[in-house]
Amino acid sequence: MSDETPALTKAPTLFRNYISFAGAVIVAASLSSIILLFLIELTKAADNPYLGIVTYVILPAFLILGVTIIVAGMLIERRRRRRSPESEIAAYPRIDLNEPRQRRIAFSLVGVAFIFIFMSAFGSYRAYEYSESVEFCGQTCHKVMKPEFVAFQATSHARIRCVDCHVGHGAESYARAKLSGARQLYSLALNKYSKPIATPVHNMRPANETCEQCHWPSKFYGAELKTFNHYAYDEKNSLRQTRMLINVGGGDKESGPVAGIHWHMNLANEITYIATDSHRQVIPWIRVKDQQGNVTEYIDRSRPLATEQIATASKRRMDCIDCHNRPAHTYVPPDVAIDQSFAAGRLDPSLPYLKRQAVESLNKPYATEDEAVRTIATSLDGFYRANYSQVYGQNGEAVKGAISETQRIYRTYFFPEMKTNWETHPNNIGHLYSSGCFRCHDGEHASSSGKIIPNNCNVCHTVIYDSASPPEKNAKTGSFQHPVDLGGLAERKCEFCHKPNKPFQHPLNLGDISMFQCVECHPKK
Repeated sequence: MSDETPALTKAPTLFRNYISFAGAVIVAASLSSIILLFLIELTKAADNPYLGIVTYVILPAFLILGVTIIVAGMLIERRRRRRSPESEIAAYPRIDLNEPRQRRIAFSLVGVAFIFIFMSAFGSYRAYEYSESVEFCGQTCHKVMKPEFVAFQATSHARIRCVDCHVGHGAESYARAKLSGARQLYSLALNKYSKPIATPVHNMRPANETCEQCHWPSKFYGAELKTFNHYAYDEKNSLRQTRMLINVGGGDKESGPVAGIHWHMNLANEITYIATDSHRQVIPWIRVKDQQGNVTEYIDRSRPLATEQIATASKRRMDCIDCHNRPAHTYVPPDVAIDQSFAAGRLDPSLPYLKRQAVESLNKPYATEDEAVRTIATSLDGFYRANYSQVYGQNGEAVKGAISETQRIYRTYFFPEMKTNWETHPNNIGHLYSSGCFRCHDGEHASSSGKIIPNNCNVCHTVIYDSASPPEKNAKTGSFQHPVDLGGLAERKCEFCHKPNKPFQHPLNLGDISMFQCVECHPKK
């Protein structure tokens, strides 16, 4: 080249365009935010359920978006330059690693790619790990899942991850859960979710893949002692204690007798039923296949199904969650929750009428949780201030503690914004607050040969102590004896007289009849 020949001006890199610059800004902002939030997580400086989803899901998505914009900008710029008449850009890039500049660029790209791939792999794993956490399931969609998450924290399964029951192991289960999650995200974004969250979960994994990973269905347990503490609605909050032997039994003859409640889980039996309502509370048809292969069908005589209905109806094989239907999300009725707090020492039974007043305040309809908390404080404080001023003055701390505990119970088991409480989600263990055992054991399900599914109390439990009974009765075990002689009403179901959260009230206004026995007006047949 002669001295007179001007040097060729080097063309700027393809990165120099406004689109790629915008992408670079997004990448820089996302990367710096990810590093900052990651350091915050490492130091535990913040405990926020949204930290993980921002760090490992949202910001990486913006990072990838920024890289995509950078590449798109470079491609657009390259296309623009190639259209220029004086352009010297070849159709394909020339790569010559013998040239020092290209070699440095190549090594730099390899290094950056390695770092990016490493960060992507680490971030993907952390995103997967976070999406499997209890915080992600229960707190990310705070409003929707608040009832399930809060009640879950109060159960014996609080240390079990949600995904262990609701998702399961393996890629197939994970993919199915994420597809379902996409539908739920759509419902959340457009406010199309149900209030309350519908139960039971019809695509719930079978019990042999969930419950039986910890519990041993074939193990014989025999009878388990259970103590029930019931506090009355009277001024003294009088305690009545009942102790029962719950006939849990077992379901495998290899480990003990096939008897008791867990007979239903006999591995050789197959119990199938039809439920005609979404909550599986109405069961008009049952089929039992025993270990010899004998099949017996039972039909509810009070609401029989036609042969065509039985043939076309959806049938379900019974497993653990048909009875233990609220194992990890139990909404406890108000009177039971108050009894538990009395027994645990969190409420002072010396406060007059505390059981009655607390249950009454919990049962009132509220539009929001904040309204409920304020009203509970006002009603309890006002009651003792107005009616028991001396008690209020001498034992004011107990009144404050009662208010605080009653508010805690409401926050744990009542969620008006989601229209969720113990009434919307019946618990099938027992039979006082919902049909429970009596869905089948009601004395109405009969086979064609006249065999009836029994409703005898002793099938499931044996009373061994009742503080309301005289000592001579408690010295013996045997059939349950009601403390009041019911006379001709003895064959009625418990729920006929026992109404949730209310003392007994005769259907007719007979005044004070506490000194009478039922048999005096309702003689035995």
